[in-house]
Amino acid sequence: MSKQAGLPLLGLGQDPACCAPMVREPLGEEAAAELSRMFKALSDPIRLRLLSLIASHEGGEACVCDLIGPFDVSQPTISHHLKVLREAGLVGSERRGTWVYYWVLPEALAKLSALLQTPAVAAKATG
Repeated sequence: MSKQAGLPLLGLGQDPACCAPMVREPLGEEAAAELSRMFKALSDPIRLRLLSLIASHEGGEACVCDLIGPFDVSQPTISHHLKVLREAGLVGSERRGTWVYYWVLPEALAKLSALLQTPAVAAKATG
């Protein structure tokens, strides 16, 4: 059994409707604006891959130097995409010496996941 704490499972042991905010009630203007920024950031294949690389990196964070190799684009382009992910609230970052390290913000993924989960999916998850 893993000793690392994983992301919380949403909707387990709860009313299935709790996990489907769009079914329960329409999104407010502020929530829609925040979520649309996140989805827009993820609509680019490079940014989606960057998020995946960061999330799956050992230790849960990745140095920008580890993120450049898998792509056929320049370092400034990667930096631009990371900035978009950061501004959308999907990743956090910290400068350490000359390098910047990135990690995925679990609360952002939880918001996206909760919005997309339908009552039928939530019902299956709760048994």
